[in-house]
Order: sequence, then structure tokens, then C-alpha cells
Amino acid sequence: MTHGSRDALRSLALRHLPPADAEKWLRLLRPGVRLEVAAGPDSIVGRLGGLPALPAASEWPVWEGHGPLSFIASIDCASLPTAALDIDLPEAGTLLFFYFDGRLDDGEALVLAEDRTSWAGARVIFVAAEEEAAERETPAGLEPYPAVPLTARLEMTAAKPWDPSVRNTFAPDAPLGQRYDHPVCSQEFLDALWEFDDHIGHQIGGHAHSVQNPVEIEVAEAVLDGETPRDDPRLSDEAGRWLLLAQFDTEDAADMMWGDAGALYWLIRPQDLAERRFDRAMFTWQCC
Repeated sequence: MTHGSRDALRSLALRHLPPADAEKWLRLLRPGVRLEVAAGPDSIVGRLGGLPALPAASEWPVWEGHGPLSFIASIDCASLPTAALDIDLPEAGTLLFFYFDGRLDDGEALVLAEDRTSWAGARVIFVAAEEEAAERETPAGLEPYPAVPLTARLEMTAAKPWDPSVRNTFAPDAPLGQRYDHPVCSQEFLDALWEFDDHIGHQIGGHAHSVQNPVEIEVAEAVLDGETPRDDPRLSDEAGRWLLLAQFDTEDAADMMWGDAGALYWLIRPQDLAERRFDRAMFTWQCC
């Protein structure tokens, strides 16, 4: 995935792709909110780490049999440019992200999309603007991550050529999640995208920056119980139903390291997002 202005990405595409293909590729760009560590006068839209503000009736999320989840991030929806995004985020309220990060058991239990028994190890909680919430101390034995304020910048995002949306546009019959014979998969174009922006980063909405295989395919395989072959149209259809809600990169400032400099991803279906069913968001993580 690549971040940048539409004009910059248009110039890049026209330098490396035939004009007709460049225009098709540009139509696949999606707006996303890039989250960066705030400094000085930056406006604050949320934070990594620290302590979450939870309603009195809400319990700290726990993975039964393993322990409490670590608090990863808090995002204030009212501070985001939600009207400029193409996902139906709430206009107000707070999104809280939790994940069982292995610090309680030295990494023995892993939260994996393909393992349904581990799905309780990652959670999204939405606190509506009208709900009263107060900062909650972490459960015994679990240290909070350092609080790091985040600021936001709206950018256009481009998916990798083998992501489902791009593959469906240029080579719908090509193997899912793999390179195919088309200019968008040429090494020249891939190198140009990498040189333009090779940073995963923290993000709300837009195209996910998958470290390995497209995260949409990972989630689709998981909800289909991992028994659907890559050439089955059902897998491609299911992958197309999932949108990135949020991704959180490894972040030195917050002492967060996901595997070998990896990232955490939460995806959600549009209908569940519209109904504010954040409990139905799916989680996966990838590292180098």
C-alpha cells in the first residue's frame, strides 16, 4: 500500500503505466487517515497506550483461560475527518482497541485469524459520545503501554497489485493473492510504489498495508473456516466484503513491537460498521 496525494499518485501512475491502466488504477485509490505521533501544536485525535476510558458497566476485555487483553489505542471519532472517508465511521464517540499481546504468558498463546478459539484475544469497543466513561486502571499483572498522542492526516491510499480490489480490476481470473502478467505487477511499477512510500504506519480506513499476503484474504479464509481453495470464487467474494477499520504498526515511542516489526489489523464488513457492531470486527496480524 502507498500513501500520498492524488496528484502525486497520478503522476507516478502515468510515468509507469499505460494511460488507460493508470486511470483504472487511480479509480481504486481510497482515502485513509494516517495516524502519526503528535508533536508541538498538532491536534490530537487519539493515542496509543495509556489507560482506556470505559463506561462503568463495561468490563475490561478478557480472553477466557488466558487473561486480560492489553489496551492498544484510543481513537476519537469526532476528531477524524470522517466525512472525507469512504467507510461509515461514527461521527462521534471513541473506538478502543484491545489485544492479547503475549506479555502475560511469554507469547505462548497466539491470537490468529485462522484459529476461532483465539478470536476473543482481540477486541474493539465503541464508547458512544453520550456514554459516561472514566479512565480504568489495568488489571493486576498487566502494565499499560506508554501513552503516545496521535495526530491525523488525510491521504489517498493505493493497494498492492495482488490485493483483491486491484486484481479483480485488472486480472479477475488470476490466482488470488499472487502476482500476474500485467503492467501493474511489473517490477518497475512495484519499485516505484516502494520508493514513493514503504512505511506501514498507523491508519484508520483506506487500503490496508499488508506486510505479507493481503489481510482481506486472511480474514476471508478464516471466516470460511480455511477450507476454501484460492481458486474458489467464494473466497474472492468474501475477501471483497471486508474493509480496513484500523491498523497499528510497531511503534518505538509506545514500546510496541508486534512480532518482527509487524502490524495489527482490524477489518469489518460495511453492514456491521453501519450497525455499529464493532464486536464483529475481525483481527489479524502480520510481521516480516
